[in-house]
Amino acid sequence: MIIALVSSFAVAGAFSGKSEQASSTATTASAEPTAAASASPSASEPAPTPTPSATPGCNQNLVTVSGSTDKAAYGPGENPMLTLKVTNGGTMPCEVNIGTSQMEFLVTSGADRIFSSRDCQAKSEDLVKVIAPGASETANFPWSRTRSVEGCQPIEAKPGGGGAYYIFTAKLGSKASPKAVFQLN
Repeated sequence: MIIALVSSFAVAGAFSGKSEQASSTATTASAEPTAAASASPSASEPAPTPTPSATPGCNQNLVTVSGSTDKAAYGPGENPMLTLKVTNGGTMPCEVNIGTSQMEFLVTSGADRIFSSRDCQAKSEDLVKVIAPGASETANFPWSRTRSVEGCQPIEAKPGGGGAYYIFTAKLGSKASPKAVFQLN
């Protein structure tokens, strides 16, 4: 199943269990995530909540988040493809909210916060999926080398090139990936 992640940056991603390349030229992307319900709730039962919850026997501590880029260095005019990967390292299936309400693609340089996919996100959605033991789900974000600030205020400054190093951190809820370092020339 391919899910398009929606923001004013035209975030395109795929949570399909394998890495998918997303179009960086897309101007809009929209798809409503759907989740199949195994039983409809009755009036006496509360409706299921879309927040992450442990499947019986699932160890959420064994669900990890990693971040990567498609290249170590980018020439002028090349845009990095940022990838967020969620892996179930446990022995039981785990329910994980992998929706845009939980994910963030964060780029920094030293103490300077350069970009966050949440800053100008048009809307966010929950997408609860069951990840099988040893399986992974991935989402790709084509970063157009722009700066952003909370509240989506316009910024004139652009990230530098000339061999500057940047750090990408993928986040899903309270989990953050190890740092992925890349260079912009």
